[in-house]
Amino acid sequence: MTITKHEQILQYIESLPVGEKISVRQIAKEMGVSEGTAYRAIKDAEIKGYVSTIERVGTIRIEQKKKENIEKLTYAEVVNIVDGQVLGGKEGLHKTLNKFVIGAMKLEAMMRYTGAGNLLIVGNRTKAHELALEAGAGVLITGGFDTEEHVKKLADERQLPIISTSYDTFTVATMINRAIYDQLIKKEIVLVEDILTPFEKTAYLYVTDQVERWYELNRETKHSRFPVIDQQLKVQGIVTAKDVMGYERDVLIEKVMTKHPITVSGKTSVASASHMMVWEGIEVLPVVDEYNRLQGIISRQDVLKALQMVQRQPQIGETIDDIVTTQFLTETVDGVFRCNITPQMTNHLGTLSYGVFTTIVAEAATRALRLHKRGDLVVENITIYFIKPVQIDSVIDIKPKLLEIGRKFGKVDVEVFNEGTLVGKALMMCQLLERQ
Repeated sequence: MTITKHEQILQYIESLPVGEKISVRQIAKEMGVSEGTAYRAIKDAEIKGYVSTIERVGTIRIEQKKKENIEKLTYAEVVNIVDGQVLGGKEGLHKTLNKFVIGAMKLEAMMRYTGAGNLLIVGNRTKAHELALEAGAGVLITGGFDTEEHVKKLADERQLPIISTSYDTFTVATMINRAIYDQLIKKEIVLVEDILTPFEKTAYLYVTDQVERWYELNRETKHSRFPVIDQQLKVQGIVTAKDVMGYERDVLIEKVMTKHPITVSGKTSVASASHMMVWEGIEVLPVVDEYNRLQGIISRQDVLKALQMVQRQPQIGETIDDIVTTQFLTETVDGVFRCNITPQMTNHLGTLSYGVFTTIVAEAATRALRLHKRGDLVVENITIYFIKPVQIDSVIDIKPKLLEIGRKFGKVDVEVFNEGTLVGKALMMCQLLERQ
């Protein structure tokens, strides 16, 4: 199997020790490629989480984060979050920190809370900078202040970063919290790579195989759908029981397969893959890398299990959808839902935002459908054909009415009232997924 220059560079970067500094020129010279090729590979490595690029410092090999440990930041990430300047201890930028300490107290008290692997956020208090480094902590100096040369030298010796930012302490704490919060939300999003059947366990056919091989795999696995690949492992098609029906067993798979099948990447969200499978009526999706090489497969059952698991997970970082749904009060006897309009749900004019209105409609319609049919659903379209401004701190009543519900489709009309006045009307159509 041939490996591209891009992949060779990625493999080289991945093999480097954590903390190693790299540059476009160095990679280009080392790997015998153009600087453009080296630059693209480094950017890709940054997306994959192998390296972190910091202004005025350069690109550093960092430890790739595991999903369950995503809320921990490296010092390098902190530099980028706060637009910081590294004054010393560059060699330690790849290290992960485990706690933030705000230095808004007397020196002795501050040091009681500061230990190894911490980050002390403090102003121009040189003694605090020095003691924190001696305790094994990094330092973030707020207000754009510098520190003394002997402190910078200590930071270099201890390989602990000392960073300066022009923002004040409160703003810095807010920025870091926001970054962690966003990562926690991402942590909750299940991706295809989290649930796929890996390549080693995937049953597949080569384009040069005969139909006979399909029957062998069918007997071995009891499955009837298989991806078809070439010698470079690139997906060329998919073959099902319907495709092989009526063909002699010595016919090449290439002649009977469905060409150019729909595929997904590992970074596709399961929700998006689910929509694709329902919309196209697909039972199995091949998962490919950026070169269309087979990485594994996902089935409709895998997707349904993952979606059910996500619904049972407690959300750690709240999304807009979470904020909206927590405002839904218990449904009244006549099938009406009540919702409070909080400040986060409004636009710059202080009225209910159009996007949040769509979420409210979808949530009420979804709940109404679930009362009549168990299972998951995928929204196909929402049409809002009437909407009036709703003020902040209002209470609205949402009345979903089922117009049609079948085995695979549902149609719901939704009316929204504020103090008895109609303020919105919408129609939602969705596809229903029966749980296996």
